[in-house]
Amino acid sequence: MDLSNYGVRIEPDKRVMIVLATIEAARTTNEAGDPVPVIKTPLSAEGGKFRDLLKSDLAAMPADLRQRISTFLIQHKRRNADQTDAEIIAPFISMAYALSPAPELADPVVMTDLPGKLLDVLDFAPLVRDFYRRTSMSGNINEYIKTYQKSADANLRSSAREMVGEILMYLNTRPRLSVVETVRTETQRSGARGTTLKTVEQRERERRFTIVPEMLAPVGTVNFINVKDEYFVVIPADLPAGRELRESEVRRGFLQFVVDPLVYGLSKDVETIRPIVKKLIDERRKVEPTTSPDVYLTISRSLVAAIDAKQAEFVKAKALTTQARKRIDSSKDDAERRSIVQELERLKSGLADETALRLSEDYEKGALLAFYFAEQLKGFEDSGFDIASSLRDMVLAFDGTTEGDRLAQFADARKRALAARESGKTTQQASVVVEDPVTTRLVEIQKLIDARNYPLASDELKKLRDKNPSEPRIYYNLGRVASLTAEGFEDAEKQQGALLEAKVAFDNVLRTATQTTDRALLSLTYVALAKIYEFYDDKAYALALYNKAIEFGPVTGGAHSEALTAKARLIKDQ
Repeated sequence: MDLSNYGVRIEPDKRVMIVLATIEAARTTNEAGDPVPVIKTPLSAEGGKFRDLLKSDLAAMPADLRQRISTFLIQHKRRNADQTDAEIIAPFISMAYALSPAPELADPVVMTDLPGKLLDVLDFAPLVRDFYRRTSMSGNINEYIKTYQKSADANLRSSAREMVGEILMYLNTRPRLSVVETVRTETQRSGARGTTLKTVEQRERERRFTIVPEMLAPVGTVNFINVKDEYFVVIPADLPAGRELRESEVRRGFLQFVVDPLVYGLSKDVETIRPIVKKLIDERRKVEPTTSPDVYLTISRSLVAAIDAKQAEFVKAKALTTQARKRIDSSKDDAERRSIVQELERLKSGLADETALRLSEDYEKGALLAFYFAEQLKGFEDSGFDIASSLRDMVLAFDGTTEGDRLAQFADARKRALAARESGKTTQQASVVVEDPVTTRLVEIQKLIDARNYPLASDELKKLRDKNPSEPRIYYNLGRVASLTAEGFEDAEKQQGALLEAKVAFDNVLRTATQTTDRALLSLTYVALAKIYEFYDDKAYALALYNKAIEFGPVTGGAHSEALTAKARLIKDQ
């Protein structure tokens, strides 16, 4: 999966890096009179190493500048004594995105729309500019960027692919990567007093979702910033052990990126239910005054909350069902089969309770339509329809009659889920049953491929193949690695040998495929084989393979568009 095709980038941001490095420079004294950092957030292992490097690089920074930075942060920390250091730096990260790119780092032109917490720290911006200009930061930042990017490619890219793939496969959609706005302009006609020309223009704006790896970001935190059509999530450059992006708040940010244009694109339909939603909001604000009064924001947040909870339940329930079927097929008597079915239903019930609890928590935070959209998603999950084409019907069907009493309706389920959380049963049972050792190993090997360690990746894949000789995913990855290896050979004989190995591996994907094999995987395999035949100038057979890929349609994660482009090129060349 090429993440850029889905509007996703993984790249550090100089503004965030400079702002957090400026904070790192602040010093105060402890009871013993020794200098200590004013702000010291917990960092990942690689983050700690980078902090030590930065401390060394900044040892010679001007004393007056360090003092001014320290004074500002000491006073700010006193005003926010109830917050942790990680909470204190959150608005500073938001402030970074209000500044222009380095080296200017200029203040925003318009400040009236900035949130209060950001305005509280905007006076820190002049110190950031001085820090960048008067220290070694400007000279070292490009090397820092390389370090950040290397860590991100090794630790985040494969996890990001998995997160994006899972979400888009559930929604059967692709993110909208651009929006078109209508702009009305007026110009004075030359030579005519008081005469203006009014024109209407259509302007297209690009939309992007950027995962920002940051060594100085507090471990375990995710900072989400939305600036018009740009969505940013700032996270530690290396993930904690056992964590994936799909298990963090990053997925919420990506869901927001996918959902926002769908909701705002239904403005006429949303207007028809506005009075109903507004009434719900007004009633909720009597209980919780911090609830947003914005109807569109409420709908968007509710849909994100519903998708987040239901997709997690759907994936786990599907995996549980698959494994239960395997156990039933190998069971010896009816009593054992009934026991497996009862266990499956119990685990599914626990997952449903956890979903109800998650929806309740979001409801209390202002996602007042979360339960409604969750119910609508039940019929959508196995339909194969694109969420973009289904959302309009969901919106128009909303009548709001049951939304005000949702917390009471699911009170018992919430109690059971809370009890399960406390005992750890829900998480442990689901993770034990859902865990797929082949998938887990492939994710680990993907990190070797991202690091371009193809020989070791190939060796590990072959070991995995020997243990699982009928798994198409392993053969596909063997083919990928062999193809990537071939690209690096200048010797024609070595290149042909690697391409032959790739062809055999891709053929084995099709040989071991069953009716349940992922259609996207088959689509990718046919295109990969077609490229090999096209390389050897067998264009007729390559065209046939591209046609096979096209037959699968635009499945999420597949190669439909690539096959269409290649087919058009081959036909044109004939």
